[in-house]
Amino acid sequence: MDPILRVENLHLSFHGIQAIAGVGFDLSLHEIFGIIGPNGAGKTSVLNCINGFYRPQRGRIVFDGTEISHAPPHVRAQRGIARTFQNIALYPGMTVRDNIMTGRVIRMRSGVLACGIYAGPAEREHVHNRRLVEEIIDFLEIEGVRDHRVADLAYGIQKKVELGRALAMDPRLLVLDEPMAGMSMDEKADMARYVLELKEVRHLPMILIEHDMGVVMDLCDRIMVMDYGRKIAEGLPAEIQRNPDVIKAYIGAAVVA
Repeated sequence: MDPILRVENLHLSFHGIQAIAGVGFDLSLHEIFGIIGPNGAGKTSVLNCINGFYRPQRGRIVFDGTEISHAPPHVRAQRGIARTFQNIALYPGMTVRDNIMTGRVIRMRSGVLACGIYAGPAEREHVHNRRLVEEIIDFLEIEGVRDHRVADLAYGIQKKVELGRALAMDPRLLVLDEPMAGMSMDEKADMARYVLELKEVRHLPMILIEHDMGVVMDLCDRIMVMDYGRKIAEGLPAEIQRNPDVIKAYIGAAVVA
């Protein structure tokens, strides 16, 4: 089976500093692919290239058989690539429900005039989207805060809301940049449960960056390790744990505990 995503020989530099040097990998359907490495290894830069926030100087990105290397971010989102961010990027003054609803904008078909009149197709579309958002709220178990402003919520709840907004886009690929950073152990367990259900029940392929090695080893089917912008290893979790290059890259890092 062809991979849903193929990244080939990616190169990215900023003012002579190389952030990514020849990185490539494939992502299969229904797979969780982990990307790990020390701080500054280039992990988030790879995600930014996949989403179109960065434009690599060399390399190709192919999603579902179509090259998207030069496609703008909104086109990649329309094709089904959704993203959460390392630093929460929500609308703090809006409610949980409205923040998640913003993920539906890219799927809406009614024009400005139709939405202003709010009748017929526009009303039906709005009702349909509200129903989908409520299903996501139920899935993430945040019913009790659906009408709360995001700014008033705990950090762990905000992380759930950001995941909900990405799911509202009806993604065919979900890209998660440190979704459990700053969470308590119980909150991490909840988030891990959601990720596993998205894989096993909804069959959603995912790319995961996470610094908690226990989480990565438990959730990911395969893992790529980066260091100084380069891929130094790729394989099954058990292979990565034994790889001498990976052990060397992590010597002295807190994540080795």
